[in-house]
Amino acid sequence: MTELTDLSVRALRARRRRLAAGLSDVETLLRGRLVRQSRRCGKPGCHCVDGELHGPYTYLRVPGSAGRPRMIYLPTDLVDPVTGQLDASGRIDAVLAEIAAINTELLVRREPG
Repeated sequence: MTELTDLSVRALRARRRRLAAGLSDVETLLRGRLVRQSRRCGKPGCHCVDGELHGPYTYLRVPGSAGRPRMIYLPTDLVDPVTGQLDASGRIDAVLAEIAAINTELLVRREPG
């Protein structure tokens, strides 16, 4: 990647415009991470009481209230789509970070947004 300090103001603005134009489908933005866990059901006499747990099951771990994470169970048919959404969100974060870096460089040069 070219150093931002090596680019002209015009090139910086053009790059920022291209990056912003590529931010499609932000409506599906999703943050969190996938977690696979095995569980005990709590029924007396079940095989899980002896350590043979149920699962593994896939959950989406997202920030919850009071700093405690929230775990959302994902049925098998949702794991791939949610994985795609998380990957897309990572790409969006990277683009936003680059746009912020461009805006910072423009500010250092005392250029208006």
